[in-house]
Amino acid sequence: MSKTLFTNLNLFDGVHNKISRNLWMLVNNNTGKIEDFGSDNEPFADKTVNLHGKYIMPGIVNVHTHVSIDPRTPDGDGNADIVTSTVRAVKHLHQLLKSGVTYVRGCGCNHEMLDITLNKLQREGRLTKVPRMVPCGKPMTMTGGHGILFGGGDEVDSPDEMRKAVRTNFANGAKCTKVMATGGVMSVNDNMTQPQLKVPEMKVAVEETHSKGFVVAAHAEANPGIMNAIKAGVDSIEHCFYLTSQEIQMMLNKKIYLTPTLIALWTIIVHGDELPKWELNKALDCMHHGFDSIHRAYKAGIPLTFGTDSGCPYDGFTNSAIEFQLMVDKIGMTNFDALETSRNSAKLLKLKDYGTLQKGKYADFLVLNHDPLQNVKAVQQADKAVYQHGKREY
Repeated sequence: MSKTLFTNLNLFDGVHNKISRNLWMLVNNNTGKIEDFGSDNEPFADKTVNLHGKYIMPGIVNVHTHVSIDPRTPDGDGNADIVTSTVRAVKHLHQLLKSGVTYVRGCGCNHEMLDITLNKLQREGRLTKVPRMVPCGKPMTMTGGHGILFGGGDEVDSPDEMRKAVRTNFANGAKCTKVMATGGVMSVNDNMTQPQLKVPEMKVAVEETHSKGFVVAAHAEANPGIMNAIKAGVDSIEHCFYLTSQEIQMMLNKKIYLTPTLIALWTIIVHGDELPKWELNKALDCMHHGFDSIHRAYKAGIPLTFGTDSGCPYDGFTNSAIEFQLMVDKIGMTNFDALETSRNSAKLLKLKDYGTLQKGKYADFLVLNHDPLQNVKAVQQADKAVYQHGKREY
C-alpha cells in the first residue's frame, strides 16, 4: 500500500475558521484519501512532499457551469457543431481544474449528451486533468424557453412530458436535473419576470429526480418564477436576484440552497460596451437588485453555494476564484463564509467525501502562497498547485 506524506503545511480544512499550522498530512495513494494529520512523529511514507510552509485548502466544488459554450460571445455560440463544442468543453474543463475547481456540476450544454459523455470518459480514465463531474444532460425548459438559445434544452409542456423527459435524461446518464423557472439575461425574447415551467411540471421533475437520489437546480431570477421553484420543492435555486422576505423564509424552512453566480453579472457589467444594449440593461437591473437580495438571504442564514455560471458572456473558466472575492466585496460575507460556499456545494450534491480536508476524505486540495482566511484573493493565485486524490494535476 503506497502512501505520500505532505509535510510543512498550514491547513485550512474547510470546516473550522482557523489555520492549523506546521502540520503533516498522510495520503493513501491507492484510495486517494487522507489517512491522518499530525504535527510531530512523522509516519513512514513511500514519498514525501515538502510544502515549505504553504497553505492548503479544499479543492473548489463549483455547482454551476456550462463548459461547452463560448464566453467570448454575447450568446455563447450555442449553435456550434458538436466537434467545436467538444473541443472547447475539454479546454474549459482543463482551465477549471487549473483554476482550483476539482468538482463541477454541469447546468446545461449545447449538445444533450456532451457533458454526460465527458463524465463517462473521465470516470474511465480516458479524459484526464479535468474536474470530476455531475452532468445534467438536457436542461428542462418550456417550448421556446430559456436555454433553447444554447441548443441544449428539452422542451416540455406538461407534467407527463416532464416525467418522460427526466426519465430519458437519467437513462442517458444524467446525474442531476436543471429546470428553467424563468427567462434570463441572455434570452432576447423573454425577461426574468416571465414564469416559464410551472409548479406542476417542476414538481414532477423533483419527484423523478429525488427517486434517483439526485438533486434539482432551478434557474429562477425573479418572480413569480422563484416562488414557483420554491413551491415545487427544488434543491437549489440559481441566481435568485429578486428575492422577497417571504421567499427567504420559505427557502429556510425547506432547506433550499441558493447559488448566487455573482461573477456572471460582474463580467457582463465590466464588458458592457461589448454586449447588446438589451442584454446589458437586464444585467444592470439584476445587479442592483441581486446584490441586495443575496445579502439578505445570507444574513437570514440561507446556505449559499459556489457557482460561477462559467460560459456566460466574458465569464471565463480561468477566473472561478473571483466569485469568493465578489461574495466578500458585494455581499458582505466574511472570508470564511465565502470559502464555506464550496463546502455547501459538496453538501448539496451529496458528495460526502469531498469539500473538506479531514481524515477519510479525498485529498482534493490547493496549495497557496498566502492564507485564504486572511484574504480570499489568495485563491486567485495563477500558479497554485492543484491536487486530486493526492496526485498533483497542475
